[in-house]
Amino acid sequence: MNSPKDELTALLALNRIDKLGSIRAKYLYEQFGSAQEIFRNRKHLNEIITGVNQSLINALDDSGVFIKAEEELRFIEENHIRCLTPENEDYPSRLRDCEDAPLLLFTLGNADLNATRVVSVVGTRKATEYGRRMCNSLIADLHAFCPDVLIVSGLAYGIDALSHKAALDNGCKTVGVLAHGLDMIYPQKNRDMAKRMLQCGGLVTEFMSETVPLPHNFLRRNRVIAGLADAVVIVESASRGGSLATADMAQSYCRDCFAFPGSVGDIYSEGCNALIRDNKAALITSAEDLINAMRWSSGSSKNEIAVQTELQFELSEQEKWVFDRIKEKAQGIHINTLIVDSNIPYALMTSILFELELKGLVKPFPGSIYKPLV
Repeated sequence: MNSPKDELTALLALNRIDKLGSIRAKYLYEQFGSAQEIFRNRKHLNEIITGVNQSLINALDDSGVFIKAEEELRFIEENHIRCLTPENEDYPSRLRDCEDAPLLLFTLGNADLNATRVVSVVGTRKATEYGRRMCNSLIADLHAFCPDVLIVSGLAYGIDALSHKAALDNGCKTVGVLAHGLDMIYPQKNRDMAKRMLQCGGLVTEFMSETVPLPHNFLRRNRVIAGLADAVVIVESASRGGSLATADMAQSYCRDCFAFPGSVGDIYSEGCNALIRDNKAALITSAEDLINAMRWSSGSSKNEIAVQTELQFELSEQEKWVFDRIKEKAQGIHINTLIVDSNIPYALMTSILFELELKGLVKPFPGSIYKPLV
């Protein structure tokens, strides 16, 4: 039988193999059921799973990864770090459903990563006075309307840091997702704020100690920021930047994405304006807009709303089948999947989806994705 400590050591060893990548690591883990089984079958992986080359097998055969894993385990135990795997109940359920979800998350603090409402707030590192004002009012009002909301960001300069500070100042829990290990804080200027966050939220990373914040690590971090949340809000962004990448990732995960508009010609609003123009993000001007769009304004529970809505409308047999299928996939389902599963012709399916949309039961997203509203 695999002991939890031995399995964690194997996961840490697996985490050190750069040739693997998040998607393939998750796939192998799901196929074999444990990291230890992956290592036990490493010499025959190319016989079991297509696409595995000899260089990966050699990397898995390197005993050095276990030496490093044992060093990391000591660091984790000495610093009381929590390690979350997809099998762990505390692993964020929203992130677990993402194809490229990390096999390991390292956390410090007291935040519930499965909070009822999670909003990621990101933006430029060169926030203007307008961006500061929008960020502060968004989070203050969000917490006033939804005291249980968890604010997630990346602990970077600009909008990220402002989001964490606004959350702390308003008594709102906040989590910083890092692009490096928990043995450091980058930028160092935010170290004191990170300490405050440990008492009212926490820090999360998929990176092991001694991992430095290289540029590509920030892109990997951004997918976690997007995957943790129900909604992603871009406060300010230039025409290029990490915030836009986070918005793209949010869209790929079928997350709701929102952006504050800015003046035409304002370089730090070009990205937000483009997201709104290209229908990649919905325009908001306040927390109230976000709350209404997410249907968080009702005092009823989600189950009560579902019952009330279904009682309000009579659905045809086909409408009910489609609606039930969409409800099974809370993160969204593509129209083509619905057509294949139901054998309903495209024209009829679009008509059914339109009726369900009019009845307030489903919502369309870019890329022909549909999500349930109840």
